[in-house]
Amino acid sequence: MFRLKVTKVQHYVASNLSSVASCYVLATNGSCPIPFAIYADEQMVGFVMIVYGDTGYDQPDMAKDNYCILRLMIGEQYQNCGYGRDAMVKILDYIRTFPAGKAKYCWIPYESDNVVAKKLYESFGFCDNGEVYNNEPITVLEL
Repeated sequence: MFRLKVTKVQHYVASNLSSVASCYVLATNGSCPIPFAIYADEQMVGFVMIVYGDTGYDQPDMAKDNYCILRLMIGEQYQNCGYGRDAMVKILDYIRTFPAGKAKYCWIPYESDNVVAKKLYESFGFCDNGEVYNNEPITVLEL
């Protein structure tokens, strides 16, 4: 998991090691992080962290009692194979089971110049809501 990296020009996502450490900190502070390795058959190809509700950090109004998809990444050697799209289908299916609690929305902060991610999110019905989190626009999907 920790060997997977994105391309050098994709500076958008934290390392998987940092994400796992963040899960520990979030859980310690009473939040509900849900990390997943993303597999294609038997090969690990990516990682995602889902968070429910309050993170204990400065956060947008959207966060309370809703799900957030953070740090979705597909390793550089596995990109452009449809794994990101396949992962989003599974991620959203999982979120719609409300594993940590009921929610009305799922939100994702993203780098404004990450056009590929924005197009992916929009293809699933996410729309920007005008809020900004850590200098990143927020895109929202009603569940």
